[in-house]
Amino acid sequence: MALQFAVVLAAIWLGARYSGVGLGLWGAVGLLVLVVGFGVTPTSPPIDVMLIILAVIMAASVMDAAGGIDFLVRIAERVIRANPKYVTIVAPLTTWAFTFVAGTGHIVYPLLPVIYETAHQSGIRPERPMAIATIASQQAITASPVAAATAAMIGLFSEKGLTQWGLPQILMICVPATLIGVTVAAIVSMFIGKDLEDDPDYQARLKSGAIPPPQAAGQRPPLPPAAVTSAVIFLIGVALVVLFGFFPALRHLPGAKSPLAMPLVIEIVMLSVAAVMLAVTRVAVDEVPKTPTLRAGVVAVIGIFGLAWLGDSFIAAHQDVIVPAIKAMTEKDPWTFVFGLFGASVLLYSQAATTRALMPLGLALGFPPQFLIGAFPSVNGYFFIPTYGSLIAAINFDLSGTTKIGKYILNHSFMIPGLVATSVAVFTGLLIAKLIF
Repeated sequence: MALQFAVVLAAIWLGARYSGVGLGLWGAVGLLVLVVGFGVTPTSPPIDVMLIILAVIMAASVMDAAGGIDFLVRIAERVIRANPKYVTIVAPLTTWAFTFVAGTGHIVYPLLPVIYETAHQSGIRPERPMAIATIASQQAITASPVAAATAAMIGLFSEKGLTQWGLPQILMICVPATLIGVTVAAIVSMFIGKDLEDDPDYQARLKSGAIPPPQAAGQRPPLPPAAVTSAVIFLIGVALVVLFGFFPALRHLPGAKSPLAMPLVIEIVMLSVAAVMLAVTRVAVDEVPKTPTLRAGVVAVIGIFGLAWLGDSFIAAHQDVIVPAIKAMTEKDPWTFVFGLFGASVLLYSQAATTRALMPLGLALGFPPQFLIGAFPSVNGYFFIPTYGSLIAAINFDLSGTTKIGKYILNHSFMIPGLVATSVAVFTGLLIAKLIF
């Protein structure tokens, strides 16, 4: 078993080193070694989860190609620019809201220059809103009804026959939990670092010309004609998914003994939404596969396919040993499982992959579904090591140099807001779960 576990760790390490689709591909290599070298019987791959993600990503990608995501971004820009003095509070709430709607944290990228400009023009240290806004977009993934990580949770409950647990319960717990976490972290962020006027490093760089002085906001090109339409259609699809989730009677087919499973509903609705958008907006079909949204979705699917399959197979092969050992530890202190989720997300750089890899173990350990949902925000740990794309982008967009990686690497701009947001969200989520379930 020790050698097999070493294979799993090696696959994760290699996947993390390559990042992107490499995470899933090396997971598959690890599974190959377990099957051929150790005779491990592979479990079934997480098909439902992957299909949900593909369906949602297809709809979001058509919206992206039609300009709908750009339309949402411009709304967010107006909200942020309208409240410049409170940008440290407004920016993260805005990135949370738009990530919640779109189901992808990549919506934060075009907002980062806006946040920087707004903060810099207002004399506010850009590090404060930029770091927490980036963290907020990650937190929203574990609350969004159309995010890959949420799909992983829904698919897991469906696979295990826990049909009474799903999207409504996730939203009831994780929406307020992550919002409270982000808000508290935003308030804390207001006191991080020196004000620009009192920061000698900033002032020296400004005087030397190394930092461009604050500039007025520039004009952006007009939106494509179908941008608004595509966004509206997508939002209708999201609303339908939430509606079907909260009211199972709407999923009850004539003559059926039980409602249609939510994974199937999400797949049908979101693929149909994508088709309607194609027909109504007349967007070029060839443009859809070129969108950043679709590329990100494919990366998520490959990651879950290889890595989660590897984890499932390893745990299933040694469940009689792993479950009792970890159960003895977590029975005394359930928080250890939360730390395990956080640590895994640091390595895997994916909320969805972490969810699919470790949440089944949580069920096997006997944790109730409401506990796992409350702990769900703990999979937002990939800010810990500042190598993720959105973190690097925030550092690069902050021309003032205040958003940065520190001398000791881990003392970076995202650490405090990330730890505060995640810990408060988990604490709040577990509290809500205990109170209402």
